[in-house]
Amino acid sequence: MRIIAGTYRSRTLAAPPGLATRPTSDRLRETLFNVLAPRIEGAAFLDLYAGSGAVGIEALSRGAALVDFVERAPAALSVLSANLARLGVTAGFRVHNRSVGAFLKALKAGAGFDVVFLDPPYDADREYTATLTQLGGDAVGVLAPAAVVIAEHRRKEKLEDEYGELRRTRLLEQGDAALSFYAVQP
Repeated sequence: MRIIAGTYRSRTLAAPPGLATRPTSDRLRETLFNVLAPRIEGAAFLDLYAGSGAVGIEALSRGAALVDFVERAPAALSVLSANLARLGVTAGFRVHNRSVGAFLKALKAGAGFDVVFLDPPYDADREYTATLTQLGGDAVGVLAPAAVVIAEHRRKEKLEDEYGELRRTRLLEQGDAALSFYAVQP
């Protein structure tokens, strides 16, 4: 894996061993950030199920003001910390060692995340529904006005068009993966 663009362009990243963590491919990450380009500079970015941190680190590289990484797997946390250290990233991020559900419950309204990316393990199907329902319900107040929520999932796994106040605005498919984009609809 490598950083696609920005300050850390072409720098490599490590991934946790085994199949429990599935890093977002370089190609899919490039597609994601091509779509998000106008939103990243100065953004508050939330990387849920962060794994190696590749997506959040890409956001930092491209000018996000703050990235919150949420991950609870010890092996992934170790690799995430090592990736940040190897790149010399010392500011502009926070790492939260807890479950996504607990993290979202603890957040206060007005947190103001501009971009939320979630990529639970593919085998944790319930995590998609639980997290998107929470973001579209009780946790909707942590999103900034005009925020976007993106879920990476298997192409053959169909996510709902609506989760509470979140509605899908776009679906991008690439290989076996897909990106579903959601926004709060007025």
